[in-house]
Amino acid sequence: MAEKPVDGKKQGKDINKSQEIRNLATALKTKGEKPRPVTIIAALKKQGIVVSSPQVSMVLKRMGFKPRKRRKATNYVAAAAAANKSTKLKSRSKISVEDLVAAKKAVGRLGGLDRALAAIEALRQFET
Repeated sequence: MAEKPVDGKKQGKDINKSQEIRNLATALKTKGEKPRPVTIIAALKKQGIVVSSPQVSMVLKRMGFKPRKRRKATNYVAAAAAANKSTKLKSRSKISVEDLVAAKKAVGRLGGLDRALAAIEALRQFET
């Protein structure tokens, strides 16, 4: 069973938390795993050592491990609209984002895609 954490002391001995983090990160690296704060915190907790996420992150950063890259928040509708504006000038026959939004609203009003397609087919018969 895991030992109870006692404010940076393990079995009455002073420990160097940063050194424990470095040791564990090195062991994970030799196994071929990426040392992540969550895994390190969990492993040290089992040993009875309490560390914080910022502390682990700083030690890993000083060791040369870079944090994961985060995805940039992207507004997909705005990106599609911007792309659409550039292509709109080239060809008027392409369907725009605004057209798709309007079509989605129409499908919702008609009660589903099958009914919307039936309505379009009925309109097609009137045109010919």
